[in-house]
Amino acid sequence: MSYDVKHIQAVEVGVLKQLLAVFGEAFGEPDTYGAHVPDDTYLRRLLGKPHFIALAARAGGEVVGGLAAYELEKFEQARSEIYIYDLAVLEAHRRKGVATALIRELQRIAKARGAYVIFVQADPPDEPAIRLYQSLGVREDVLHFDIPVER
Repeated sequence: MSYDVKHIQAVEVGVLKQLLAVFGEAFGEPDTYGAHVPDDTYLRRLLGKPHFIALAARAGGEVVGGLAAYELEKFEQARSEIYIYDLAVLEAHRRKGVATALIRELQRIAKARGAYVIFVQADPPDEPAIRLYQSLGVREDVLHFDIPVER
């Protein structure tokens, strides 16, 4: 089966909604990604922002994987870095180069934007993700903290 990777544009809200369903299925969290999907205006506006990058991997026109990333402009130097927020591929399409193709397209976009690095976090139980990321980059062991928003 062949796959194509596309950068989702602001007029392609339907493709982003398909990607949300893929994330929900792949992560086993359908409610997180499907119960409160923003309206089309919100999604179109998000897709139109230059710092948000959404890529979809398709097979036969069907979204089977994708990623959402953010470009973060740095303040200590005039440069940016790209953070992969979510990356998922449906189980039937894993181990076929789809995730690597998504990251390769993100690398192309990052280079065109002048970014100096792409980074991603992986949770220790997710060995397939860790193996993928180690094959493409350098591992850094860091701690992650969630700080609640005070209201």
